[in-house]
Amino acid sequence: MPDSDPANPPAAALALAEQLISCPSVTPDDAGCMALIAQHLECAGFACEFVNRGGVTNLWARRGIRAPLFCFAGHTDVVPSGPTERWQSPPFTPTRRNGKLYGRGAADMKGPLAAFVTAIEAFVAAHPQHTGSIAVLLTSDEEGDAVDGTVAVTEMLAARGETLDYCVVGEPTAVESLGDTIKNGRRGSLTGKLIVKGVQGHIAYPHLAKNPIHLVAPAIAELATIEWDRGNEFFPPTTWQISNIHGGTGAGNVIPGSVEILFNFRFATASTPDGLKDKFCAVLDRHGLDYEVVWTLGAKPFVTGRGPLVDAAIDAIRTETGITAELSTSGGTSDGRFIAEVCREVVEIGPVNASIHKIDEHVDIDDLVRLSAIYRRLLEQLLPDEATP
Repeated sequence: MPDSDPANPPAAALALAEQLISCPSVTPDDAGCMALIAQHLECAGFACEFVNRGGVTNLWARRGIRAPLFCFAGHTDVVPSGPTERWQSPPFTPTRRNGKLYGRGAADMKGPLAAFVTAIEAFVAAHPQHTGSIAVLLTSDEEGDAVDGTVAVTEMLAARGETLDYCVVGEPTAVESLGDTIKNGRRGSLTGKLIVKGVQGHIAYPHLAKNPIHLVAPAIAELATIEWDRGNEFFPPTTWQISNIHGGTGAGNVIPGSVEILFNFRFATASTPDGLKDKFCAVLDRHGLDYEVVWTLGAKPFVTGRGPLVDAAIDAIRTETGITAELSTSGGTSDGRFIAEVCREVVEIGPVNASIHKIDEHVDIDDLVRLSAIYRRLLEQLLPDEATP
């Protein structure tokens, strides 16, 4: 039997978080986290499927067969600890100190995993005849390449025609205090590798060469000033940034034959990948450049507007914390981008993110307890008990 008591959710959430932190699950190693969680879920009536691919551990667990389907999603993997000697306590030894729980993954996201598992346990114990179904989707490759993780499960669900109605991803979203921010979408990410060609030559004889860095510079200046779009009510305007420029042989007297430029668009739903590509290449063509560009679409943008899930989340947070949450689509990408392909409404709700990926990562123990209560309230609002005849 799992070492937790559904009748005492606060103690259960803390105990499970400590067990999960004790597993050194550095990407893509799950280190036994999902087996532990599956044991909890099976005791609560879930059917568990492991959908492993490419050395990545993935779990799809479901209780019930009817709609609506409410899913909690997350990841068991963590980033490396960094220099262990700089931690006040060992990174994979959960330690309580000054009202906080320390350890790698405490906030991102073993604490949230413990919160939603114990919320499910408490909800099912109190409402065994709830409407709809509950699911849990976990991966051990969110912090890594993310090519064999959540996407493997969503591809399986799509092939089976299995769709989700609501999904809460347990990413750490709070900025200053628990509940202050709900991520109701994320920007898309479009990366490009641009190679501009010139003619290599001796730097003392520039008339015999063509410097591609000089040739592309005016185009870069123009690209940096373009308004790609104006965003919309949920997203800021699309941005374009260069991340790396490389050209030359390393010698100080050689004009390079080509220059390689890496860049990225973080784009809103106001633009499309093809539209951005066309607008970008039009600038290069106008400057008469000889170039090649390789595109990688890392993520499509997604957004969940006001509706049952967002409204229930705002209400649950206000009830437990007294805070009116702000909707936000800022930050990087998350696995919500994959889940949005098979789910009508997706939001991310989790603890304060100030310490994630840092030395001495931690979560406030009271926040862990309140987060479990928020998750349970979401279930109670969206999957109420069957009406009595």
